[in-house]
Amino acid sequence: MKIALINENSQAAKNAQIEAVLKKVAEPLGHQVMNYGMYSPEDPAQLTYVQIGILAAVLLNSKAADYVVTGCGTGEGAMLACNAFPGVLCGHIVDPSDAYLFAQINDGNAIALPFAKGFGWGAELNLEYIFEKLFSCEGGQGYPRERAVPEQRNKKILDQVKQVTCRKLTDILRELPAELVQGALAGERFRTLFFENCKDPEIAETVNGLL
Repeated sequence: MKIALINENSQAAKNAQIEAVLKKVAEPLGHQVMNYGMYSPEDPAQLTYVQIGILAAVLLNSKAADYVVTGCGTGEGAMLACNAFPGVLCGHIVDPSDAYLFAQINDGNAIALPFAKGFGWGAELNLEYIFEKLFSCEGGQGYPRERAVPEQRNKKILDQVKQVTCRKLTDILRELPAELVQGALAGERFRTLFFENCKDPEIAETVNGLL
């Protein structure tokens, strides 16, 4: 699985710490971590939490990434922005039990973490345990296990609802303010990481045109 890490501007200083913990957990399990920044508060490309949603949607819908790990100060803004787009099901994760239950019951493809609220002593341990619960076993298995069938059914219904309530991503990208989208895709390593991994020619063409 390709896991994309995205940090917004208020929490960019923590990017290296988060990446290190994510790689520590994910890489031994056979997953690949791709860091889309922000890498530091001084990055020329400044990402807001709204732009996190745009970037996450581009990566997940194009299959350039299979999963997005992101967040902001509280995690709420990043979650709301991600869920505003088609093809993104993002959970707000505070602790390891949140991570496990979201993976097993909701089987989403993105998480938003609070990187300022409660992020103090032992924060890297909480992150490590969260990532272990997310990525060490297959999602969508249900919790408790006897609830697996109705939970899996509800997840499929939610996916169907989102297909109806959300428009095509390429149309959304073209109709959003150009500077907003361009800013979301302006990261230092975006072009290299995205175009090497994108599997959707139409999204690739749209992104290339916008850039």
